[in-house]
Formats: sequence, C-alpha cells, structure tokens
Amino acid sequence: MPEVATKRSNAGWTTVAFGDVVRQVKDKVDPEESGLERYVAGEHMDTDDLRIQRWGEIGDGYLGPAFHMRFKPGHVLYGSRRTYLRKIAVAHFEGITANTTYVLKSADPEVLLPGLLPFLMQTRSFTEHSVRESRGSVNPYVNFSDLAWFEFQLPPLEDQRELVAAFQAAEVVLSSTDSVADAARKAQAAAFDSLIAQQEPVETPLGDILEASPRNGCSALASNEATGYWVLALSAISKWGYRGDQFKPVVPTQEMKAAKIQMGDLVVSRSNTRELVGLPAVFPEDRDDVSYPDTMMRLAIDTTKASTTFIELCLRSKQCRRQVQSFAAGTSASMKKINGTNLKRVTVPLCDRADQDLIVQTLSPFSAQIDDCSKRHRMASELKQLMLARGLGCGGAE
Repeated sequence: MPEVATKRSNAGWTTVAFGDVVRQVKDKVDPEESGLERYVAGEHMDTDDLRIQRWGEIGDGYLGPAFHMRFKPGHVLYGSRRTYLRKIAVAHFEGITANTTYVLKSADPEVLLPGLLPFLMQTRSFTEHSVRESRGSVNPYVNFSDLAWFEFQLPPLEDQRELVAAFQAAEVVLSSTDSVADAARKAQAAAFDSLIAQQEPVETPLGDILEASPRNGCSALASNEATGYWVLALSAISKWGYRGDQFKPVVPTQEMKAAKIQMGDLVVSRSNTRELVGLPAVFPEDRDDVSYPDTMMRLAIDTTKASTTFIELCLRSKQCRRQVQSFAAGTSASMKKINGTNLKRVTVPLCDRADQDLIVQTLSPFSAQIDDCSKRHRMASELKQLMLARGLGCGGAE
C-alpha cells in the first residue's frame, strides 16, 4: 500500500486517506437469532441511487452464510463486487447484509460528517480508484484495504455542512425526476395492457419475429484516454428506458467495431440485476462511433411483422418481464443472465402491424415525458458530479 501523507492546504482543507476517516463496521450476527426483520442484497441497491427502496424479509428463504453483517440507520452500504455499478446506499433501518457489501461509517463525526461520506463515495475519482484497484475478471471485487489509501481533500466542518446541504438538494431534484419518470412508465404500461386487450393479440415467440438470432456484444478493452470510439455502458438501459451519455472510451478493435450499434437498434441487457436483466432500449442516437458490450444483446426485428418500438413496449410489460425473470439464471444473488435461446422463447402479444403503430402513437406522449425526465435527470446528475468534484476537490469533472 502506498504511503499516504497528511498535509494541510492554504484553504484550511486537509488531504487525508479514506481509511483515516472511515471505518468498516464488522458487526457479525446470526440473521435468525438477531431479531431483525430485513436484509439488503446487491439487487436491492440501484446504481447512483443512495436510497434503499427494496429489501428482503429474513425468514422468507435461505439467505446463505454470507449474510451475517448487521447495519444500522445512517450506515453507508457499499457493493464491493463490480464496483463500476456504483452501488452506494444509506440505510434508514436496521438490518442484515452480505459480507460482500461493506458497512461503513465516519470514524469521527467531528472530523468527517456522516452525511458527507456517501457523497464522497459518489465522486468519479473514488469510483475510478475502486475500479482500478479491483481484482478478478469474472466477478471483480475490491478490498477495503485498497479503498483505505484513496486520498481526498477534507474541508473544515462548517464547509462540510454547507456541502451536505447542497448535495442533498441535488438529490431531491434527482429523486423528483425519477418519481415523475416512474409514474409515467407505470401509466404507459397500464395503457399498453388496456390497448393490447382490445386487439385480441396472438401470443408469438420472440424468435418468430427476428431476422436472426440475438447477437451478443463484444468485450471492450477500456481506455483511460479518449480514443474517439465508445462502448455503450450497461447503465444506458434503465428501468425507464434509454439513458443518454452513458458511454465509455474503448480501444476500437475489429471485434469491437463488429458490434457497432446504429440508430434504431433494439438492445437488451443480457447480464444485470434481477430487476434489470432482459430490459430493452432502442438506441436513438445517430452515431457511427459506438458499440454495445457483451453484457447486452441486439435484437434484429423483422419490421414487416413488428415495430421495434412496439416490441420494446412488449418486453417492458409485466407479462414479458415475468417470463424473462423466470428464464434468467445465475449463481449470484444479485446478478442474473439470460441467453439468446431463452429470450427467443419469450412470447409477446402480437397484433396487426397497423394496430401496433397506432398503439405506439397513442402512447407517444408518455414516451415523450419519460424522455424529458431522462434528459432532466442527466443534466441534474452532471451538475451534481460537477458539484462533487469542485466541492470535495476530488477532480474527475468532465
């Protein structure tokens, strides 16, 4: 581990190491004897969302030996596996989590305000450090000891309070756009079900309306520098639809270029959490410098039989989501995969091509509202990252 020097800047800020001001809580308990009711797994935590909005009930099923770490309100939970997913959450109840989810707290609230810790961990520089220090290729993980020597500038307490207030205000904006998008997507799904029910559709295997089998993307050779070529990040497929500006620079190999994505292409997440695996998104951008990764599949829809946007709506319906989740497999409690063979087995409610277009047109106001929320969320997220970088002196603003 590199030696970390502590120094004070002219502005009265102190450069410290993460491990100097943050402690890993190792409160081990037996879930069945703890008296606790809830547990939080990786699948219950969402990328770039500090809120815990889902959890499991202890006793509903076998948790496995890894679930023995107690957390309490105010503790920060950090997914140490696949840290590029940026799963950081603040607990608002007491519960159990797995030993692969680090339970963290401020070592001294008079030095580091507890409310500042989760925002510090959301900075790009912290994520870059965590990803860079991760080990393993299939299921990369980071040790707390390697997080401990991450350096950042710690402001005085009064400045910390002002920063926390500003960051929390940014969180309110982000959660508000999420709430509107969520309501619009639910309304769209309900309207889709109602319109489909009026058409007497034929349940048709997805494979019957594809021009070719689903095609997996390619492994990307990431680059820390701009290469002029990009790979679509998995986070581009969200629970609301396509999210813009989710690109990572990569080396433009021939294999990568063979997985180039074009405007109008329909992709689905091949490997993701149970909540997101198999979700679709139509790529709306007119670009010639982006490929899709091996965590996604591209579906070549036979447009004489079905509208690409209509199939996207189908795959987001409750009926299709249940099928996809039943086909998804994986030994990990948080990450699931679906292959092309099983995806082709998913049946979609197919109606006449003209009726499909009418349904898409009828639902377009919902789509427009969701897209608007996505743009607002992206702008708010970029502003928050700029605030984090400048406010905490961690760099990484773009």
